[in-house]
Amino acid sequence: MFNFLAMKKKYKLVILIGFFYLISCEEYLDVVPDNVTTIEDLFYNRSSAERYLATCYSFLPDAGSRLSDPAILSGDEIVQPPVRSNQDGVRIQRGLQSAQNPLFDRWSSGYYDAIRLCNDFLENIQQVRDIEEFEREQWIGEVTFLKGYYHFLLLQMYGPIVINRENLPVSADTEVIAPFRDLIDDAFDYIVTLMDEAITLLPETVDPSLYGRVSKPIVASIKAKILVTAASPLFNGNAIYVDFLNHEGTPFFNQNFDSTKWDKAVEACKEAIDMNELLGLKLYDTNNYKPRQPQDEITLLKAGLRGRVTDEWNRNEELIWGSAANTREIQRESMPKLFPHLRNPVQSNRGVTLRIAELFYTKNGVPIQEDRQWGYDSRYALRQATEEDKFFVQPGESTPNLHYDREPRFYADFAFDRGTWFGNGRENTDDAWYLNGRFNEYGSRSEAWAFSLSGNFPKKLVNIKSTVNTEGTGFNATRYPFPIMRMSDLYLLYAEALNESLQSPNDEVYEYVDRIRQRAGLKGVVESWNNHSVDPDKPSTKSGMRDIIRQERLIELAFEGHRFWDLRRWLLAKEMMNIPIRGWNVASESNAPEDYYQIKVIVTDRLSRFEEKDYLWPIPLSEIINTPTLVQNPGW
Repeated sequence: MFNFLAMKKKYKLVILIGFFYLISCEEYLDVVPDNVTTIEDLFYNRSSAERYLATCYSFLPDAGSRLSDPAILSGDEIVQPPVRSNQDGVRIQRGLQSAQNPLFDRWSSGYYDAIRLCNDFLENIQQVRDIEEFEREQWIGEVTFLKGYYHFLLLQMYGPIVINRENLPVSADTEVIAPFRDLIDDAFDYIVTLMDEAITLLPETVDPSLYGRVSKPIVASIKAKILVTAASPLFNGNAIYVDFLNHEGTPFFNQNFDSTKWDKAVEACKEAIDMNELLGLKLYDTNNYKPRQPQDEITLLKAGLRGRVTDEWNRNEELIWGSAANTREIQRESMPKLFPHLRNPVQSNRGVTLRIAELFYTKNGVPIQEDRQWGYDSRYALRQATEEDKFFVQPGESTPNLHYDREPRFYADFAFDRGTWFGNGRENTDDAWYLNGRFNEYGSRSEAWAFSLSGNFPKKLVNIKSTVNTEGTGFNATRYPFPIMRMSDLYLLYAEALNESLQSPNDEVYEYVDRIRQRAGLKGVVESWNNHSVDPDKPSTKSGMRDIIRQERLIELAFEGHRFWDLRRWLLAKEMMNIPIRGWNVASESNAPEDYYQIKVIVTDRLSRFEEKDYLWPIPLSEIINTPTLVQNPGW
């Protein structure tokens, strides 16, 4: 149950084995001897304190995991087969969230537990004697960051939170410990203060053996994201919650838009960019990708784009901070069957919705509905691939126009029926796999739990060197840290903040968006819109550039868990989440393309529409009953 009393009794701590790099997340260690009875015993020496430090880290969410990360299945990017409808993310997608038993509850169990542990660490670390002062200072910086970050994760979900500055003693008066939710602006200010404290205490880099531990540029980057979130429409002058009041009758959400929040975000983003670039971080490109065999220029570009997410930590110069999630499992879920298997070693059940297929740009670098030359109205008409299309589509096969003449990221990140698949032991165009997913084909709906409900897959999440063995009995995954923050994310946050702080976009706004586009093989924003869009002046206006930056984020960061939160902070989730979720007719018992490529609503059991209340998580009803000072979120 949620409470702020100090935990004075015996701690049963579980420490994540190998958290600090890519070792299994399945083994745990009970580090508390049977005769340990007080918190002071856990800070007796450096070794036990370091274990406690690891426990503070262990509450970090497994980014990218469908089981622990609500951003993966709860939105409109990824769908699962009906047999998996009991998963929390799928249930939220279907409209089954409730205050009685909230899905992905992090209020009554999770982040407040982590914050209490962080407070205990900060209150007791000074009593450890066999530790160098520089290391004690670094550990304090790490836990100060974690304390702020857990507060932010709660705020992102619940809006107004109860700030837990320190653990209160058991003897504290009940009136003192009665928790009240703090105003949104006060919570953001407190979190940013913790980030600033942490930055002063942390080193610029950490030893490679400690990947996953935070450093100065990681904290600066997360601070930038926090300030962009604070400036965004959900939290900056949001009139939806005008009647959502605290115990003193004050609106939790400031009702007056504050433009200076964008100015603060601009400053934080630029500071983080400069700090990371000074240490050599940059966008991953084809020079980072090391193919096993010679490749043509087009294939090399697509392979290099895949590496920006799935390359290993010490090889990926773009990665600022990553999670030790089980990326082997993520890859199994995202990889289609490419050839007949004796038994199925991949799950192949992360289906990508049709709206994401339509999100990517044309080869001209503009949205498909804006491109003057592309033919938006005939996007579902079938077209037979020629030999010239072999880099993207299987020659001689028919597939919709939607799959032709698209930007390189479409082919690098997104897999579709009759599309090329580089990897699984084949990295050359003349020896590519092709995804065959129609009726009775090996990539089709053959098992109730292992198929794509939409017919598409998130190729982006599969390392190009991961393979199913030749017998089709085992999956050999090249693991990678799932990205929490990478340079492209930071560049786009900066472009967004800068655009919002100005009356109209300037060259610097274009520059940071164009860096992402040029890496993806596209021309700059102004050139692309001028030459190909039905709205050539769109980049010249603040609102037009806002739409461009948002679409660029949704494309570049697709399948990484950002869309779910971005649509919320932009107040666009109600608009987007009430559009039917569609895919191809994978249930067709015909192999003919004209039968397979029928558009179907594939999430047919949605029980409610997305409403204003869904922007915030419900606090568990039991917490509201047990703690009368708490105010429930509107609508729950």
